[in-house]
Amino acid sequence: MIEGHGDDLYRYDNIKMNFSSNIYNGTDLSALDAFLCTQMQTIRSYPEPSAASLEQMIALDCGISPDEVLVTSGAVDAIYLIAQAYRHEGTCHVMQPTFREYEDACRVFGYEECEDGALCWLCNPNNPTGDVIAVEDVLALAEHHHLLIVDQSYEDYTMAPLLQPADVVKRDNIILLHSMTKRYAVPGLRLGYITASAPIIKRLREQYRPWAINALSLEAGKWLVQRGETAISDLESYLAETQRLRALLNEIDGIETVDTQTNFFLCTIQQATAAELKEYLAREHGILIRDASNFTGLTPHHFRIATQSPAENDDLVAAILNYELRRLN
Repeated sequence: MIEGHGDDLYRYDNIKMNFSSNIYNGTDLSALDAFLCTQMQTIRSYPEPSAASLEQMIALDCGISPDEVLVTSGAVDAIYLIAQAYRHEGTCHVMQPTFREYEDACRVFGYEECEDGALCWLCNPNNPTGDVIAVEDVLALAEHHHLLIVDQSYEDYTMAPLLQPADVVKRDNIILLHSMTKRYAVPGLRLGYITASAPIIKRLREQYRPWAINALSLEAGKWLVQRGETAISDLESYLAETQRLRALLNEIDGIETVDTQTNFFLCTIQQATAAELKEYLAREHGILIRDASNFTGLTPHHFRIATQSPAENDDLVAAILNYELRRLN
């Protein structure tokens, strides 16, 4: 799905507040900027074919072997790589509503969708709903499928317990996806990684394209892992602000929100479409939200919000309230 993702900021030239991307926007990346300026000479040579040096650092950080880590160009790259490597399994099941790329990748490689599919795809925390499935329920789900792929891209955006790489590498049918893009708030670098048992990683490496990670992304990834600082310094306060924002939106007639365990949540607008609300907010207030109508199972009335600063959140609430009042009058 090249078109239809969140954060379509490139379509607009007047956006002041971006609620459409789930990635935390409050991170100071100036130190990374300065570091990358010292690494420009790396673009004059080919990078490592398989990002082995970054994989070793991640493995050490996770307490697992480098043979149990595979760095990819973001989580989406990992999704298509897995679908390609296991295409002969033939069937899949996608837990809906969720990120469209699981469904799209399986379609590209000819899978048939069924409840007991050989591959099962789970986003946890789930995009776009923000809910989290308990670890014991995830493990139970793995018992019913040949391979369970758990996308934990938002693992640093929740306080709920999740599967850990050290537990998964002992199992022969679970793959975890991780997003450095989201952990460090660097979406333009396109960095992610897979953790799984050594035989699974070996199978994925057989389909891996050389030089998947460019030189600057590789150096940035190593620098970020070595520093060990994630994008959100005070997750508890950030999630509390998410609940405050939800409560304010729920007070607006015609707007309903779904409970969440992370920084984003799903909303519905009853008497208009999400597309109409999105265009109004962008045009009149310079605010961008995510029209969620293209998620399988959702409707034209669904949109997604990711929490920003308290002041920006208040501005969003005021703008949506103004939209509803204008519509009623």
